[in-house]
Amino acid sequence: DVQLVESGGGSVQAGGSLTLSCKGTGYTVSYYYMGWFRQAPGMQREMVAVINRDDGGTHYADSVNGRFTISRNDGENTVILQMNNLKPSDTGIYYCAGDASRWSLLQGRPGRWGQGTQVTVS
Repeated sequence: DVQLVESGGGSVQAGGSLTLSCKGTGYTVSYYYMGWFRQAPGMQREMVAVINRDDGGTHYADSVNGRFTISRNDGENTVILQMNNLKPSDTGIYYCAGDASRWSLLQGRPGRWGQGTQVTVS
């Protein structure tokens, strides 16, 4: 069964940190461009961070640049999002996603989505 499974969400006070993990099963994350997206209540889903499959280069939304870090652990087939200095505006459901096309991922149309994990900042 091919899946992306997120974990690590929760509730935290403003200024705190959380680490989200996305583990692939039947899906080798290093073969794909991988990213994190989020959706706040009543808002459209937005891209948060992307990591390239080849050179490991990264790209961030302006709203999280300097506070969030995306990385990949190939040994554990996992993509990680380290979130520091969290703000209430970071509240939402965070989704892991992957695609063979970087363009498709950046356009928010990846071929594979995880089920999401809730992050609440108060």
